[in-house]
Amino acid sequence: MPFSNLPPLLSSALTERGYEAPTPVQASVLEPQAIGRDMVVSAQTGSGKTVAFGLAMAGELLGEEGQLPPPRLPMALIIAPTRELALQVSRELMWLYAKAGARISTCVGGMDASKERRSLSHGAHIVVGTPGRLRDHLERGALDLSALKVAVLDEADEMLDMGFREDLEHILDASPPERRTLMFSATMPRPIVALAKRYQRDALRISTVGEDRGHGDITYQAMAVAPSDIEHAVINLLRFHEAETAMLFCATRDNVRHLHASLIERGFAAVALSGEHSQNERNAALQALRDQRARVCVATDVAARGIDLPTLSLVVHVEMPRDAETLQHRSGRTGRAGKKGTAVLIVPYQRRRRVDMMLRGAKINAEWVPVPSPDDIRANDRERLIVALLQPVEVDDEDRALAERLMAERSPEDIAAMLVHAHRNAMPVPEEMLDQGAAQRPERNDGPRAGFEDTVWFRMNIGRRQNADARWILPLICRRGHITKNEIGAIRIGQNETMFEIPRVASQRFVAGLSRSSPEEADDVAIEAIQGKPDLPQGGAPRGGSNDRRPPQRREGGPPQRGGAPTRPTMRARRPQGQ
Repeated sequence: MPFSNLPPLLSSALTERGYEAPTPVQASVLEPQAIGRDMVVSAQTGSGKTVAFGLAMAGELLGEEGQLPPPRLPMALIIAPTRELALQVSRELMWLYAKAGARISTCVGGMDASKERRSLSHGAHIVVGTPGRLRDHLERGALDLSALKVAVLDEADEMLDMGFREDLEHILDASPPERRTLMFSATMPRPIVALAKRYQRDALRISTVGEDRGHGDITYQAMAVAPSDIEHAVINLLRFHEAETAMLFCATRDNVRHLHASLIERGFAAVALSGEHSQNERNAALQALRDQRARVCVATDVAARGIDLPTLSLVVHVEMPRDAETLQHRSGRTGRAGKKGTAVLIVPYQRRRRVDMMLRGAKINAEWVPVPSPDDIRANDRERLIVALLQPVEVDDEDRALAERLMAERSPEDIAAMLVHAHRNAMPVPEEMLDQGAAQRPERNDGPRAGFEDTVWFRMNIGRRQNADARWILPLICRRGHITKNEIGAIRIGQNETMFEIPRVASQRFVAGLSRSSPEEADDVAIEAIQGKPDLPQGGAPRGGSNDRRPPQRREGGPPQRGGAPTRPTMRARRPQGQ
């Protein structure tokens, strides 16, 4: 439906901005049953919700005459979780209500509070702010909400996650009870429902999540990797896509810090955003992304709220989101304003089934693809280099003089090769991924493979009952024994134990590596050498096994935590009690 039933001033602003028809969330708040009512709206990032609540409150602001009164006490209040989101909302409402002559005051942390108080004292139709700063102005008497007609809570779920519940309640308690209250939230956890029940009356429930989810502008991909290869997968994804701007999502600030440091070490121009960064640091990071001095942003969910980067074309879920709504909200940072975007989920092998269920429930069609290999990346690099090096450039006399000197010293082929070499050297090196097939390679019937004619077998005290899986056992063996995957032969997983072979020439070094393992590396998994070749049944699973032990507690991203102690002497480093 067109915007024909809106006040002419708003219709004109939308037309000039290029709007032809409302998005699903905008159409929903303009339906007859929504007029004048409290609303709880579930809508994703990029769905046009800022314009939606701007249109929804037009009746209270403009009235029947379609005009705003002179600015006095605020008529509308929009509360957002972060400074960036509040400023973004303010900019959107400025153009939407510009023809109506709206005066909008923005009150956010990190800005001059005295200037904000002066702005409020001069009168405002709409106030946009963050919870902490708004409460501060209320307590100082600078903000008077006695004439408030509409209150909007934008990203309400994140404000509660960030601990703003008390501030929100203080602000809403200070406003007239007859006001309209509009709550916009990407997800609807129980605290949001409780807040709506307390501060809303007969609220209309609107959800456009199903309509917005998985839209055609975002291509979803998922790739299963060994837990130890997650960081390598991130490196290769960044190198494969070479996106103008990429955003990597981690679950905690510690993981943001670690991944950011790893990227910087490898030569990526990266910035970090998490709760531990000051407002000045956030501003500097965002400016670096907008200026293209940085191309990668590593962030937590909360820290990334309200960030709008037009050049963002790649989102990587380095750690899985807690639910489908968060997945869509993260991914919605890309594929905006008609542009194409890619969202990639990096999934530890053992969590693939859970991710499949999440994607099916969310009706997101994600393609499972392998991690880009170094060969794939080098092939893309060749094409990108040719395009980049053939771009027309302006040269001056000094450039030409230097070129002539080079031509006198080297052939054109040599100069071109050196130019390519210089460009390649500026690129971070791709990572070799775990050979997935090697972890589960069956024994050949025509004899052992080269280098494995004489081997020593070892036993681990975990098996199928403990969710043992060759895809994470292989990197565990490499880490504990300080060997490479090419030095590991057959792996046989039994009911309660796992056996594997090491070439005899490498076995002493492997045993020495086991003895040097720290308690943190041991993971409560015992490894011991056994005499001779074990009696393996047809199919590869060992017969018998160690005494039955209770199943372990799984630890995300690694092997199980053992609940019982082994019954034989082993080469292991026990984890100290209490850790």
